[in-house]
Amino acid sequence: MMTTSPYIRVIAIVFAFHFSLLTSSAQQRHSDGFDDVLQYVPYASVLALKACGVESRDEWPQLLVATAGSWVVSAGVAYALKHSVKEWRPDDSDQRSFPSGHTTFAFAGATALHKEFGKVSPWISVAGYGVATLTAVDRVCRDRHHWYDVCAGAAIGILSTELTYYVTDYLFPKHNASIAFTGNTVEFALRW
Repeated sequence: MMTTSPYIRVIAIVFAFHFSLLTSSAQQRHSDGFDDVLQYVPYASVLALKACGVESRDEWPQLLVATAGSWVVSAGVAYALKHSVKEWRPDDSDQRSFPSGHTTFAFAGATALHKEFGKVSPWISVAGYGVATLTAVDRVCRDRHHWYDVCAGAAIGILSTELTYYVTDYLFPKHNASIAFTGNTVEFALRW
């Protein structure tokens, strides 16, 4: 009998969760209900994978600071632009089309997912960016955004997360300590 690794099972659960969300959207053409959930799936996946014990880049405190910071920076930039640019949506419902907030959050979360778990399996990154891309395409197909709204949202999400991880790494450097016993001496090394 062949056993599967815990990583494969977690990845399968994440994919099954994503697939169940995707299939439920077929009936909701103009509702934002599906998109309101889908935009946070990559962020939720970061927390779910870490909670399931999958090895990540950072420990809990640094992971939480980086992902929360990513969300705050992304939201701040996206909503500041939405309220200052005042671009009409394709369906003429309001003047908050540019940039796509849903796409911003989806790509910010996908980038956090990639940074934390991309080395565990490239499929985790593919799943995260796939969900983010689906979110962007869905927003355009529902006439909620223009194509340039979602492109700007994706760029804001990715750059905000990259900036947040850079700042987090600078503020909370990883300290690697090692102890070596060589003959009659004990060596201690601390790397910054």
